[in-house]
Amino acid sequence: MSNPAPDPHLSTPALAAIAATGIDVEVTRHGPVSSLEEAAQVRGIEPWQILKTLVVRRTEGEFVFVLVPGDRQISWPKLREHLGQSRLSMPDKDVAREVTGYERGTITPFGSATAWPVIADALMVSREGPVSIGAGAHGVAASVDPTQLVEALGATVADVTDAL
Repeated sequence: MSNPAPDPHLSTPALAAIAATGIDVEVTRHGPVSSLEEAAQVRGIEPWQILKTLVVRRTEGEFVFVLVPGDRQISWPKLREHLGQSRLSMPDKDVAREVTGYERGTITPFGSATAWPVIADALMVSREGPVSIGAGAHGVAASVDPTQLVEALGATVADVTDAL
């Protein structure tokens, strides 16, 4: 069963939270996509500009969001060192939904059920151009300046990824 194109008038807690920050944003709405490359194409950007928002469990009941450029993956040794913890894990989809209010594929720090700390990979802010972050619903994304994004989220910038 395929997902229909998002309602052009759909509002999400994420879109409301982004608007409340006052940062410059361009909202993109598109139908279902099957790959990072396809998502980038329909958004008119390069794959590295798409940010994956990953939820990482630090301890029982304590999580962080990690913003990862589309062409990168979390480096667990780097993230463990940055957080000063020897054990980290990814929660299952049900726990991720419970702690963020969003299902996988739509998770974003904006409008999350809990305002978990955010770590933004350093490459995200060192490259030229906007980045596109999920906006709380399938096929809805927000393109923003990465520096404004980091500031709006109070994110910590750190080298926490490796190439795919």
